[in-house]
Amino acid sequence: MIEPMEVLRSNLSRVRIPEPTNRIYKQECCLSFDTPVFSSSSSVWLPRKFATSVLPHFLRGQSKKISVFDNFAYLITVWELKSEGGLFVDMSTFLAFGKEFVGWNYEKTGNPVYLHIKQTKKLVPEDRPLKKPTLLAIGVDGGFDNNEVEYEETYSIVILPDYVTLPFPSVELPEKVRLAVDAILRAEGAERKEQVAAWTADKKQTSAYAMNLQQIDNGVIVPPSGWKCDKCDKTENLWLNLTDGTILCGRRNWDGTGGNNHAVEHYKETGHPLAVKLGTITADLEGADVYSYPEDDSVLDPLLAQHLAFFGIDFSSLQKTEMTTAERELDQNTNFDWNRIQESGQDVEPICGPGYTGLVNLGNSCYLAATMQVVFSTHSFYTRYYKNQTLKSAFATAPADPTVDLNMQLTKLGHGLLSGKYSIPSQEGKDHTNACTPTATAKQEGIPPRMFKAVIAASHPEFSTIRQQDALEFFLHFLDQVERANGGKPEADPARCFRFGIEDRILCSSSGKVAYNRRLDYILSLNIPLHEATNKEELEVFNKLKAGKISEGKEVSTDEIVRPRVPLEACLASFSSPEEIHDFYSTALKTKTTAVKTAGLTSFPDYLVLHMRKFVMEEGWVPKKLDVYIDVPDIIDISHMRSKGLQPGEELLPEGVPGDEAESNKPFANEDIVAQLVSMGFNHLHCQKAAINTSNAGVEEAMNWLLSHMDDPDIDAPISQGGEIVVDQSKLDVLISFGFSEETARKALKASGSDIEKATDWIFNNPDASASSDMDATTSNPTSSPADVGLPDGGGRYKLIGIVSHIGTSTQCGHYVAHIFKDGRWAIFNDDKVGASINPPKDMGYLYFFERLSS
Repeated sequence: MIEPMEVLRSNLSRVRIPEPTNRIYKQECCLSFDTPVFSSSSSVWLPRKFATSVLPHFLRGQSKKISVFDNFAYLITVWELKSEGGLFVDMSTFLAFGKEFVGWNYEKTGNPVYLHIKQTKKLVPEDRPLKKPTLLAIGVDGGFDNNEVEYEETYSIVILPDYVTLPFPSVELPEKVRLAVDAILRAEGAERKEQVAAWTADKKQTSAYAMNLQQIDNGVIVPPSGWKCDKCDKTENLWLNLTDGTILCGRRNWDGTGGNNHAVEHYKETGHPLAVKLGTITADLEGADVYSYPEDDSVLDPLLAQHLAFFGIDFSSLQKTEMTTAERELDQNTNFDWNRIQESGQDVEPICGPGYTGLVNLGNSCYLAATMQVVFSTHSFYTRYYKNQTLKSAFATAPADPTVDLNMQLTKLGHGLLSGKYSIPSQEGKDHTNACTPTATAKQEGIPPRMFKAVIAASHPEFSTIRQQDALEFFLHFLDQVERANGGKPEADPARCFRFGIEDRILCSSSGKVAYNRRLDYILSLNIPLHEATNKEELEVFNKLKAGKISEGKEVSTDEIVRPRVPLEACLASFSSPEEIHDFYSTALKTKTTAVKTAGLTSFPDYLVLHMRKFVMEEGWVPKKLDVYIDVPDIIDISHMRSKGLQPGEELLPEGVPGDEAESNKPFANEDIVAQLVSMGFNHLHCQKAAINTSNAGVEEAMNWLLSHMDDPDIDAPISQGGEIVVDQSKLDVLISFGFSEETARKALKASGSDIEKATDWIFNNPDASASSDMDATTSNPTSSPADVGLPDGGGRYKLIGIVSHIGTSTQCGHYVAHIFKDGRWAIFNDDKVGASINPPKDMGYLYFFERLSS
């Protein structure tokens, strides 16, 4: 028999010493969610009847534990069926594999030498005190206590195919092997590099106005207590202006709470830049909340002690009575009232088993978790990436690095979510015999979708960050990537289950002639007509109560709030209702006139996704999220929304003359709109872009666009260069994927300032512009358009199967939660927490997923 050391020496050519630029995986298997953690027992989900009646006869005399849960039983054994566990790091490619999968890698690559890493949990005292966070951070001093488990690691060298094992460390190992292992263990894991586990809020910067702040000697002396706003009766959320000593209340929240905007109004009147929040000043001046209005941020004032003394304030004797802005944000992160969406206060029964696996939050990744839970509850994705594709078959077709292959990582995610292998309760601090007991405190460990997030974010920089994102934007980006990954093969593309056609009928008011535009989409985005609320009387009473309390300086309690209730039918009707188009270029009249647009669906998808437009502009140009309930029934019928196409007696608008068409499609900004925006203090170039991006629809629409795009990286870029507007290739590709021709997509992006949504609207409003696209603008047969070929279609009756709800004031902050109807009941998926839903918030959804019923 060949000695183990000789076997290793004969394979030294397959061992590499990693370079600093190499990505090294050592925390998670590339094909599964196996980790280095060594488990002293194995577990398996089995059908309930088999596990409780048949299996015990085969396991007589063995140590076992069977916990029954729902339709499955969770079997934990401590007998010798366990695997060795741990991860095997390929010492040639530095990819990691679980015990079940390392043999596949050897078969595929021939690489025989692996570093075997095993981790064993250290015991943690149950009475370890929790630290109260003082910083918006995770995993850093002063941040959230993430209760990270500590492990003891052991290593060995394993040589396949016979699993010949050598201990590490050992002086007998060849130097090349010792150097390679040391480099692997010292290197930061690629998983951590690609998904930053610790995040911190931006540090305060020293204000540019602090060092040369001019203070007015007007005799103001600020008392140590008893403060009140100089312009109203507010006694909380008060700010001392450091220039003139005025004490004024802070900003008003969108729901009427908070202050009355007197402090910010004072800045607009006087230009005095800095204010400090009273109640936050103590002997520790670094903790005081100083705000700079021109810099629009919380800042540091190195001379704060001197500035306070100017108004007779002895900061050393003051006590803290109010939260700073950052502390309030922290408080919202740790003590947010999740209300009905998270079903807080309910005794939610945890669920384990196949299809009930939670997803670990990677740092504001709840938008991804909620979306993917619903996506994998559809038959199309379940079949494509789980039922009909094994991990081994996906790995066989994957490139050399499976971590960058979307097909592989979707298969990994699908098997992780649906197999039940990882849907087990957290065993930390518990004995295995307590597994899966249906108590409100049981919690899954969940699986971290790091590699999937890295792959899907590779083509979208925003999703690679740890900032919160819009679940709708992620959903559309995800479907686009899935469609691309499946190479245009309809039979292999599960994203097509969401795809459908939309037809716009445009009637030229002056000529009576019509045009038809077609496009493809994955979602039906709906306005919320508040005037259709069914509880108008209750709203009228509440608004009077609210106005009275605000005038008295009081706040409306949560129990008193009355929200509008709008039927989903009204939202669907608003999609199909006639819409007047101004400045419509009629090819029949060769001039601009008005037109009326109506919309309908050319096909009904297998799964219909409804997006509720809850983010709008309220009076005074203040962006807000509509606090509204949508009454959504379990069954809907949209049969009446099917488009009819060209009707007998209708005459199509003629195709445009190239010269006239070019002139009509030339982007321009309405000077009246631009002038009104400029008068409000906005940059002239920005105002021009806002007018163009909204097709000169009006000042309100332009303001809406402007406020939401102020931070765009290209907001200061010229509108045109050499007469040509610069077009973003990635945005061009997105429009092309919608079914528009490249020529039409490019033209639309130029006319809309490279905003995809506005570009799409521009195409709808300019039917002659899409005459050359494969979605024929003058088609008379709505069922034969090339864009419609192969789309799923059927009846218009749908059943509600999923809800993605949003908590927070904007899509860039807050939290997302999913509710899914499966196995005859609703379940809540809140990151790694999965449980039986008692009261699913059907009226509070942001995205609604419906499954088409068979006729």
